[in-house]
Amino acid sequence: MKERFSKLLLGEDMSGSGKGVCTALAISNAITNLCATIFGQLWRLEPLLPEKKAMWRREMDWLLCVSDHIVELVPTWQTFPDGTRLEIMTSRPRSDLYINLPALRKLDHMLLETLESFRDTEFWYVDQGICAPDCDGSASFRRPAHRRDEKWWLPVPRVPPGGLREATRRQLEHKRDAANQILKAAMAINSNALAEMDVPDSYHDSLPKNGRATLGDIIYRYITSEQFSPDCLLDCLDLSSEYQAVEIANRVEAAVYVWRRRGTAAKSAGTKSSWGMVKDMIMDTEKRGDLLAERAEGLLISLKQRFPGLTQTSLDMSKIQYNKDVGKSILESYSRVMESLASNIIARIDDLLYVDELSKQADQKLPSGVADDGKIACKNKKAAAMAAVPASGTTYVTPSFSPAQLSSPSKIGRALLVDRRAHHGRAAKRSALADHGGGPEVKGIV
Repeated sequence: MKERFSKLLLGEDMSGSGKGVCTALAISNAITNLCATIFGQLWRLEPLLPEKKAMWRREMDWLLCVSDHIVELVPTWQTFPDGTRLEIMTSRPRSDLYINLPALRKLDHMLLETLESFRDTEFWYVDQGICAPDCDGSASFRRPAHRRDEKWWLPVPRVPPGGLREATRRQLEHKRDAANQILKAAMAINSNALAEMDVPDSYHDSLPKNGRATLGDIIYRYITSEQFSPDCLLDCLDLSSEYQAVEIANRVEAAVYVWRRRGTAAKSAGTKSSWGMVKDMIMDTEKRGDLLAERAEGLLISLKQRFPGLTQTSLDMSKIQYNKDVGKSILESYSRVMESLASNIIARIDDLLYVDELSKQADQKLPSGVADDGKIACKNKKAAAMAAVPASGTTYVTPSFSPAQLSSPSKIGRALLVDRRAHHGRAAKRSALADHGGGPEVKGIV
């Protein structure tokens, strides 16, 4: 505990020269690093080790105890023994922490209980390149399968011959739905915390002078056209990768602030001028800026709805880096690591359900190819049932967290987090089942 609080007080600057980060960012980094230490290798559906579970709860209590002293003063009436009443100011927990922090603790407890429930399971895991020993050697048979992103270090889930029992599968689907609800709640808290953070001056200074330079000619032409549709514009853009989607989100978000700033400048200019013609021009400019800003905001909302797992934008990471409010920093970082944990659990359940579906489908196809030799057919059946498919490509990325790298907002944003698109890839996996029987690799867009 002394070591933890020493680093927080020093702002992660071990030289003690006062060049460390602010307290809010130090606590945010501490929560992020603790999550990476405890859950950084959540590659299997299994309970946490007791020492890791105890470490998580103990150190989170240390880091969150500062929220007990973040209060606000409210007026109340106090009655004295002689009957007189006097209005005094009393302290209570700040409203955002009072509402959201207990909710995050509850989500934390539910996710740990979900992991704890995976005891004495029907499935197991085998590391890539390692074949489980079997009496007839059939477990070493592997149907060739392609990993889309070559995450070779993830273990492969295995199911018994014939697949999982129906009751087990229903339990897995129920746990996945529960984890998905937890993910949505954590995302909502995180979005609110980011929305309440102030936009840093450095972000305003980095904005271009006009929206055309921010968006580019193509997007600007669509937004300024008379008939504007966000969905039609997104259909015309190249969103084949996450990088391109985030890049467009950054440009649209920057354009919103450019046009809002122009409208504010027009209002301030209007108060200084008394010429009627100039006023009309200023009003037209202000209305046009507000209209374009509203369209850009609508486009950004449509983009985030189309890609719910989109990582943080440049503005979000800039807010995290320059935020000075400790309470908002706690809510943002705590909700972010809960998103990561819930998303990892969903991804691992999806991997297991996918392997179970492949196993059952292979088992159903066997009768049409049964040979006269019953022994060979039995072996082929077992081998097909044991055929494994590499796990989902989404994994928990643990970057470097040295204070020297804090100048880059991406190091404190979602670099730690697993790609939240993992829980949206289940439908794409199901559609690829029909082509799994030796066909070519199918590449899609998530």
